[in-house]
Amino acid sequence: MQIEVKVPQLSESVSEATLLSWHKQVGEAVAEGENLIDVETDKVVLELPAVKAGVLTKLLKQNGDKVTSGEVIAVLDTEAVAAAPKAKAEAALAVTPSARKLAHANDVDASQLQGSGRHGVVIKEDVMAAVGKPVAAIPQATAGGRVEQRVPMTRIRQRIAERLLQSQQNAAILTTFNEVNMQPVIELRNKYKDAFEKKHGVKLGFSSFFVKAAVLALQKFPVVNASVDGTDFIYHGYFDIGVAIGSERGLVVPIIRDADKLSLADIEKQIADFGARAKTGKITLEELSGGTFSISNGGVFGSMLSTPIINPPQSAILGIHATKDRPVAENGQVVIRPMNYLALSYDHRIIDGREAVQFLVTIKEALEFPGRVLLDL
Repeated sequence: MQIEVKVPQLSESVSEATLLSWHKQVGEAVAEGENLIDVETDKVVLELPAVKAGVLTKLLKQNGDKVTSGEVIAVLDTEAVAAAPKAKAEAALAVTPSARKLAHANDVDASQLQGSGRHGVVIKEDVMAAVGKPVAAIPQATAGGRVEQRVPMTRIRQRIAERLLQSQQNAAILTTFNEVNMQPVIELRNKYKDAFEKKHGVKLGFSSFFVKAAVLALQKFPVVNASVDGTDFIYHGYFDIGVAIGSERGLVVPIIRDADKLSLADIEKQIADFGARAKTGKITLEELSGGTFSISNGGVFGSMLSTPIINPPQSAILGIHATKDRPVAENGQVVIRPMNYLALSYDHRIIDGREAVQFLVTIKEALEFPGRVLLDL
């Protein structure tokens, strides 16, 4: 029986997608559930598994083609028998076309690489790792012998650029700052991290404390959890916190749903899971949709201070930075404390400076007195 292979249903905000790399070629046998091709949208990379076992008989679309929801891109025959492959062909098919092209451009023998793709297939990321740095295009010599290269944006990078520009153009963005003494949280974490990991099976980081502190502040200042829709303000009665995660594929912001109902362990598990799946593009469209407030942690990369850009249609975003020992005044004495600079960028159309400052102070107090977070005070 002939089965049409179609592009999966995309979300309403995604109009089209790009076919990245076919994992199967015409004439090859396919097992039920085996990934046929990676499909990149402007938010995430999706896998398209075979709904039935069979043989791939036609490829109607090639790598790099633009496609839409429900479009037929291949044909699978559930009754056909795959031809016996030759050893040389097997070796050639163990490398994806994009990986083979990249390997050739960088003088890498792809056949000697250990593939990390499904069934050991060598993918582009394997070649990049062998080269030692991301390489996306073949350098072209220009006049004078100097080299330039033109690299097309991925769909994810295009969407990131579009949304950041939209945020800058449509919102009246202002940023307020404060500093927080992280010593109480650090001491609490050091005291209980081993017992926490043993009981919950996940490490106790700092992110869960920031999420909890943000929820506490959002409950106190609901306008920060609201959004602007034309001439209306929409107040959300739930707390869906977006956590910005950087990866080689680009920035993604998966959503922790109903964060006010989650424990520290629940939050840490979700963040760890998002981080692992962001590296392989396995975060779903549903997990990237929505959100009422976002947190961006540039501190993991060493950032001391920044002015984060709001993720529309949200009205605010919290920027976290690197915690460093700094001299501060306490009770008339200069002491060394692990300090973290916090930044809150907010849309001045809906949030006044008074609410923004008090919101950030609430987060500061929650982190400097973490017992309030744990006791829900």
